[in-house]
Amino acid sequence: MEPKHRHLATPWAAGVAGVVFAALMAVAIVLVRVALPDGPTGSSVTVDAGQRDAVRTALELLPFAGIAFLWFMGALREQAGRAEDRFVSTVFLGSGLVFVATLFGAAAAAGTVLAETQQNSPFGRDFAYALLTTYAMRMAAVFVITTSTIGRRLGVLPRPLVVLGYLAGLTLLVVGSNVPWCELVLPGWALLISLDILWRRRRPAAPS
Repeated sequence: MEPKHRHLATPWAAGVAGVVFAALMAVAIVLVRVALPDGPTGSSVTVDAGQRDAVRTALELLPFAGIAFLWFMGALREQAGRAEDRFVSTVFLGSGLVFVATLFGAAAAAGTVLAETQQNSPFGRDFAYALLTTYAMRMAAVFVITTSTIGRRLGVLPRPLVVLGYLAGLTLLVVGSNVPWCELVLPGWALLISLDILWRRRRPAAPS
């Protein structure tokens, strides 16, 4: 009975962790976007007290979003098990870990904005913006594409979600840093994947 319980718990863990990550990441992105409205090419912006509070809240949420993402990634990998391709699995794991690392780096850089706004220095704002929208989102794009590839090869994701995953990954990879608010594609995709996992877990298994 133990292997059966472990097998049933994995999809549930992936679904719940994905929903938590999607919610926390979406809120953090919105808050950071509000605090860094103009991007690296914008003029110097004076950040008021409300925007500083937004940055502080985002910095508090991002570590939990990263932890939820790691849980989500681990549970997805457990579902694939030994059947997954080693090359795709390596890219999947590497892109996920680099994404979390750059996400935390963006959070640390955004924290410098709080200290630099008094001098109107753009460095912290620009560095955090580049880490979040360019590097973190491109690593997320690779993760989304490899997850969709694994889901397609193993038949664990429905075709519409596979196609949507490829489109989401290409969007983050190609235009993510140029289109404002495009980062929300990532939590939106994670939410859809998680809801699909939870929905399929609720359905009774087909009789053998």
